[in-house]
Amino acid sequence: MEKKGAKRKVVLQLLEEHGGMRPGVARKVSEETGVPEADVYGVASFYTLLSRPGAKTRVCQGLTCVMAGAEQVIAELKARGEEVEAVSCLGQCDRAPAAIDAKLELIPGAPSGGITPSHDALAIDLAGEDDPSYAAFDKARDEGPDWIIEQLKTSGLQGRGGAGFPAHIKWHAVRTQAELTRYVVVNADEGEPGTFKDREIMLRRPHRMIEGMAIAAWVAGAAKAFIYVRGEFRDCIRALEAAIAEAGERLDWLDIEIVEGHGAYICGEETALLEAIEGKRGMPRLKPPYPTEKGLWGKPTLMNNVETLACVPEILSRGGEWFKALGKTEAGSKLYCISGHVGRPGIYELPLGVSLDELVEAAGGYVGTPKAFSPGGASSGFLPMDLRGEPLDFGGLAKLGSMLGSAGVVVLNDTVDMAVAARWQQIFFEDESCGQCAPCRIGCRVQRQAIDKFLDARAPESLGHVEEVAWEMDAGSICGLGMVASLPLQSAMKYFGEEFDHE
Repeated sequence: MEKKGAKRKVVLQLLEEHGGMRPGVARKVSEETGVPEADVYGVASFYTLLSRPGAKTRVCQGLTCVMAGAEQVIAELKARGEEVEAVSCLGQCDRAPAAIDAKLELIPGAPSGGITPSHDALAIDLAGEDDPSYAAFDKARDEGPDWIIEQLKTSGLQGRGGAGFPAHIKWHAVRTQAELTRYVVVNADEGEPGTFKDREIMLRRPHRMIEGMAIAAWVAGAAKAFIYVRGEFRDCIRALEAAIAEAGERLDWLDIEIVEGHGAYICGEETALLEAIEGKRGMPRLKPPYPTEKGLWGKPTLMNNVETLACVPEILSRGGEWFKALGKTEAGSKLYCISGHVGRPGIYELPLGVSLDELVEAAGGYVGTPKAFSPGGASSGFLPMDLRGEPLDFGGLAKLGSMLGSAGVVVLNDTVDMAVAARWQQIFFEDESCGQCAPCRIGCRVQRQAIDKFLDARAPESLGHVEEVAWEMDAGSICGLGMVASLPLQSAMKYFGEEFDHE
């Protein structure tokens, strides 16, 4: 199975070398690899960086960038005769409006955002010096796997990628599998609109993440680790390569492979990411079985988010109780991304469970009169400002019908039309649905068409089937995308109904 996957991975590499799906490329790659031409085309057509190649500027049309003038940037570039493409969130929300060039390098624009100044009560400490000593890994090996898992359990560390699943349960599950061939995978495919924390960890503290990954591999009994990095994060890939080289013999027991993504938000879903590493279309798998049982090539696989792994070295160095005490309503400190209408968009490491007001205070205050916010990116929908005092944590937001997710907080002021804001989020989900599940594939389009019709005539009857379609999508989708894709429109209608009622 892994050998077949290796051949498929070569297909992706060759497609990238040939500049994506240009005329004749699929046949050429098929001849070079022996993979059927239809399979080559099927893979290439799935990923936007391969299916829509070209020497062009890609401008982000995520909500934060739209609010910062992305549409005007696109119009100006086109007026100058440049080839330009509007794309989904580029993970540069603190520098909105963001754009990348034909080589996928960030085009300098707005200055980078703020971060929390270095101090002692931080688990990751983005402003601190990256430590290449791997002292926490040495301590972990001395103490043993059971001690490590117990410290993670005591710490209360929840997955920082979105679901908030207890980290120690995953680690224990993989370690106790009967199958001895196991893998570790780092999910660095950061794509949730409003989220850009993993990018900065890889750029500023790559050793901390790699050390956490090495500890995970040692506990899991894995000799191979994959880091799946979003293809647009070329600077992160270079930073990781440099850190791995600097680590040298400290990591010579672990085979580390960096896998570059090719443009697909859905690959942030854990099983879709596994499919992508295997060289296939990044479509989510049915669960169960879960990756801890049958992951890469059917083998037990421990997968964690960048931030989750970056927390591990400090937890083991200072103890699980220390990390747990950092939180406010739930355990630990948390990297909160904040963008939109605030003074200093950026990444702030604060106690898990702070309120929006506390976060915004760290980010330089509100710009204009605040109206709404998304606590966890597009997938969390919108909340009104009368909920600004609620804790930004996993449990509390779930009770509100929202989610913390990856903590991509976006603030909207009263200049924003909520129907227009909802439309941009629905466009995102329509673009990024993988198309595997009919309820999601069709439903995303229907919801976007509904808000378009409403905006054309401001006729409330255009939105008469939104809830019914949302139910169908939630009930009939394999993965979380279809389950949350209607939430921006639903929540905007729920909390800002007056903007949807008038003719």
